[in-house]
Amino acid sequence: MTEMNAANSSVRPRPVVARLPKYAAGKPPEDVPGLESFKLSSNENPLGPVPAVLDAIRNATDVHRYPDPSSTGLRTALGAFLNVSADDIVTGTGSLGALDQILAAFAGQNENGVQDEVVYAWRSFEAYPISVGLAGAKSVQVPVRADGSHDLKAMAGAVTNNTKVVLLCTPNNPTGTVLRTEETEEFIRSIPQDVVVVIDEAYQEFVRAEDAVSGLDLYRKYPNVIALRTFSKAHGLAGLRVGYSISQPWISQYLRAAATPFAVSGIGEAAAVASLENNDQVVERVQSLVEERDRVVAGLEKLGWEIPDAQGNFVWLALGANSQEFATLAQSHGLSLRAFGDEGVRVSIGETAANTRFLEICASYTKEPRRS
Repeated sequence: MTEMNAANSSVRPRPVVARLPKYAAGKPPEDVPGLESFKLSSNENPLGPVPAVLDAIRNATDVHRYPDPSSTGLRTALGAFLNVSADDIVTGTGSLGALDQILAAFAGQNENGVQDEVVYAWRSFEAYPISVGLAGAKSVQVPVRADGSHDLKAMAGAVTNNTKVVLLCTPNNPTGTVLRTEETEEFIRSIPQDVVVVIDEAYQEFVRAEDAVSGLDLYRKYPNVIALRTFSKAHGLAGLRVGYSISQPWISQYLRAAATPFAVSGIGEAAAVASLENNDQVVERVQSLVEERDRVVAGLEKLGWEIPDAQGNFVWLALGANSQEFATLAQSHGLSLRAFGDEGVRVSIGETAANTRFLEICASYTKEPRRS
């Protein structure tokens, strides 16, 4: 046995690593002769960032320098934009990076060797069990209701003395349903105030439901609430990895301590600031995607499909055991979709031609069960 093989045979990761689910990123589409292919598997913004952002990226020439570890310029711009204190904002590598900072600060294994618990709905964002496991905490998954929404009463019942964090994903990825203000406040009041409640609203700019919860409003009202947001979706900066959390000072001080130094690059910070400065253009692009989403939803309903209330930039088809079959069919027509085991298929809202082709596939797909 070589020296390297001997080392390979004796080195072992933490036991939790072997138990973690593997994150499955959305796959690119396959080339189909005679068809333009489209990627509808990653909830990316097909319109990209606004022109001023591209200018900011082109003008970023100091890549040989470390970025500001505190992202002061971005936090200042966000503070003014959101009407919050810049000190309440902590940036991270996308909203997932910001979430990892929260878990690192508040959930893991306590001094007595007991695992802290993190409660969240399931199915929800597939990175949750990975991040929770790597933090050393225990995932407590509460099944979503038949319509894909959070069962907040069941989630409240799952909170124990070991619960340190609750994750609320709204709109929920991948089902698209949104939490309502009244039910969310009732939930927060029903659990201990020392449990951190994270309102993960990566898709909040796409929400049009009038009574949808606002993490920003609840952070102002409840001291244990953290709002989690990103520039990846509405702002079209997925590849630059810029996200942030908003919380009261007693929380944000610990998040800064847990933050990865230089997590947000100088290019990412400049791009995000430029996007905020041109938010009117961002709003226009988001509205065009919302209109496309509504067109897709109306088309599906006309075809007899029943889908959850879509409030993100995607729709959910609860196809059960037929999920992979449907995704394979779409791939043969130049569309990559995201199948989740035998649960369902998430379809991002993409270019108009892609959305139209998706509806055409749905119209021709007749294998039962086709209703959620």
